[in-house]
Amino acid sequence: MIEKAKTFAAKAHAGQKRKNSNVDYIVHPVRVAKTLKEAGFPEAVICAGYLHDVVEDTDYDLSDIESHFDTEVKVMVAAHTEDKSKSWNARKTHTIETLRGAPLEIKALIIADKLDNLQSLRKDLEREGDAIWTHFKAGYEKQKWYNESIAEVMEEGLEAEKVPEFFHTYRELVKQTFD
Repeated sequence: MIEKAKTFAAKAHAGQKRKNSNVDYIVHPVRVAKTLKEAGFPEAVICAGYLHDVVEDTDYDLSDIESHFDTEVKVMVAAHTEDKSKSWNARKTHTIETLRGAPLEIKALIIADKLDNLQSLRKDLEREGDAIWTHFKAGYEKQKWYNESIAEVMEEGLEAEKVPEFFHTYRELVKQTFD
């Protein structure tokens, strides 16, 4: 099922590029899935890592995810999918609230995604400096608020020994990027 998810995501994101770069978009879901796999998450979570942006950024919908995979994968992708008809602030607030009450698997999916986004942002900052913030609909202050809010709520409801190491990596990158 993992290879099927990787292939499905590659097809869905064909021709798309990462923001601010000429890098094929599929690189991002591959890195998200790799983070989840290395942390020991089950197959369904890894599949959701590959598929997490498909509904948000392509012509596929949640019924396509469910018909090609299963309900468990669909539920995780749905929890992570933003409603692009809403404002940036409303979408990000929804993600923070989703994260606050989510089970570990959904928290991990969201944090693996945010970690990869932040790692990409840090590379862009090294290359372009503060000019990078002009490429965002929401500039530095809003990005800071969002990432710090994610870091603040990501461990709520989890036992300390169940918190994946990459959550700590995310928290450190947030501090390095926005302090």
